[in-house]
Amino acid sequence: MLWVKSLHIVFVVTWFAALFYLPRLFVYHAMLEPGDRAASERFKVMERKLYRGIMTPSAVLAIGFGTWLWLGYGFAGGWLHAKLAVVAALVAYQLWCGRLLAAFAHDRNTKSHAWFRWFNEAPVLLLLAGVILAVVKPF
Repeated sequence: MLWVKSLHIVFVVTWFAALFYLPRLFVYHAMLEPGDRAASERFKVMERKLYRGIMTPSAVLAIGFGTWLWLGYGFAGGWLHAKLAVVAALVAYQLWCGRLLAAFAHDRNTKSHAWFRWFNEAPVLLLLAGVILAVVKPF
């Protein structure tokens, strides 16, 4: 099970790297001048590849290995329910990122770079909550 735990941690780390980076790309994309088509197209490619090539596979593998750990160790308790709520919030955040990605892809973004700067902070809070729940198991 230590291999499973190791792989779970690796894919959680890669998932979070993407969750931190994609909204940062949105910040820079939103800051572009309206006529800068070349830069906009470059951001669209980067955002799409990050979302589809790294973020989504990492999420699936992190959740898959986490489920394997849960089934293997039989974790229980209130902390696990709270941790699963954090995972659900992360999945919802990723899906929201997907909607924002689609808006940029179709040149329909209406949000400012300042809004994306705040949006980019949510995964930090979720990471903090998830780590504390998994390590401390407060309840």
